[in-house]
Amino acid sequence: MHAKELLEIERRDIRALHYTWIAFFLTFYVWFNMAPLATSMLEAESYLTPDHIKLFLIANVALTIPGRVVVGMALDRFGPRRVFSVLMVVMAIPTWFFAFGTSAMQLFVSRLFMSIVGAGFVVGIHMTALWFKPKDIGFAEGFYAGWGNFGSAAAAITIPTVALQFFGGPDGWRWAIALSGLLMALYGVAYWFLITDGPTADTHKRSRKAGALEVSSWRDLWLYCLFTIPLYGVLGVLVYRTQDMGFLTQTGAIICYAVIAIVVVYQIYKALSVNIPMLKAGIPEDDKYPFKSVAALNVSYFANFGAELAVVSMLPMFFATTWKLDPTAAGLIASTFAFVNLWARPLGGYISDKIGNRRLVMLVYMFGIGIGFALMGLLNASWPLFIAVVFTIGCSVFVQGAEGATFGIIPSIKRRLTGQISGMAGAYGNVGAVFYLFVYTLVDPNMFFYIIAGGAFVAWLVCFLWLEEPDDAFGDEYKMSSVDIKLAEQDRLAELGK
Repeated sequence: MHAKELLEIERRDIRALHYTWIAFFLTFYVWFNMAPLATSMLEAESYLTPDHIKLFLIANVALTIPGRVVVGMALDRFGPRRVFSVLMVVMAIPTWFFAFGTSAMQLFVSRLFMSIVGAGFVVGIHMTALWFKPKDIGFAEGFYAGWGNFGSAAAAITIPTVALQFFGGPDGWRWAIALSGLLMALYGVAYWFLITDGPTADTHKRSRKAGALEVSSWRDLWLYCLFTIPLYGVLGVLVYRTQDMGFLTQTGAIICYAVIAIVVVYQIYKALSVNIPMLKAGIPEDDKYPFKSVAALNVSYFANFGAELAVVSMLPMFFATTWKLDPTAAGLIASTFAFVNLWARPLGGYISDKIGNRRLVMLVYMFGIGIGFALMGLLNASWPLFIAVVFTIGCSVFVQGAEGATFGIIPSIKRRLTGQISGMAGAYGNVGAVFYLFVYTLVDPNMFFYIIAGGAFVAWLVCFLWLEEPDDAFGDEYKMSSVDIKLAEQDRLAELGK
């Protein structure tokens, strides 16, 4: 697939790609509508402090973690069209609550629920995989994610202008955020009618069990259970920070910790209850897949997308405070990190398609991320602003390219489980964001960049040891196992029986 094909809008698959990246763009625009307004909020609302803003940044990615896992399961059951439409409409509600909140607690709670909107990413990944073949999936997923991810840059560029110039006044930030939620809700209604789940009615493949991810061996089952723990356990970081800020009493924190523990135990129970009967019955050889590859992609997405979310959240304030810039200028310069999404992420997917070795591409990109963030760790006010922007853009090229390469691999691991695998990997991106933003509250920005660089090198090592090149990763069709064929036949008979 080539870039010029993106203009062939008479093709249904190309139209589907454009409809879907626009949906993703709007969810990211809403998701990151606070970061460029942080200084404006502090000036307008006397009850807010910089520590509040840091807490809101953690809350902004917290519930995306379970949200992406749940949405991934819903995708394999209900299909991406319905899930994406409902998500966009429903998530407008906490957006409006945040826009017109009048206390730090109201802003915190609404921002916490707003974080679920970040689950929209995995919906589009699944939808794109339904419309494009394995040989083209890297570029298609990269274009979808890159142009959709640009929503965060668009927010950094336009939100301050809308708030300060269009609306103006101390409440300008509120109306700018409310408007972003309205636009997303309207498009959510339109998306329901614009698209279908793939070119034919039987394109969407359902999984055998929606309660947990299917695995292929006992070793994979224990590894799956191990990787389930951080998905929910990391929420303890938010509870700790919330209690530390005085938003939670000690009793409330204990209750939250208990709920998190119960959720972790329940998810492990579901993983065991879904997989043990199938493993005892025996998994057909042609239906097996290596879960360690999923684990490696979880870790890599922790390190690349988690880093992006954390950096995009703090970068406007970093530029504003380090080089003494006004909010509009800081937001515009900081947007260069996400602006690169427009071409770097599609490029990562394209290279993954063309090189003929998706694993090698991933390794090169992850190593580049480590180098890039190490260079950003050197930045301070004594450096020319121009050099800081160059380092920021260079680092972002590797970050976005690694993300594109990640989702160039995922659809080929196990087609009928694409929603759940995407959901888990995507959730690990948010685990990384929560972890890194928590670290950001404890260290200065320079050490923060060094820590992210270290995470990238660890992820490189995990991918080197665990990531396998998927079967038929460059074929004309996705691999269909005997179980896939059986499920498709069951679906066909069920349709005939209606």
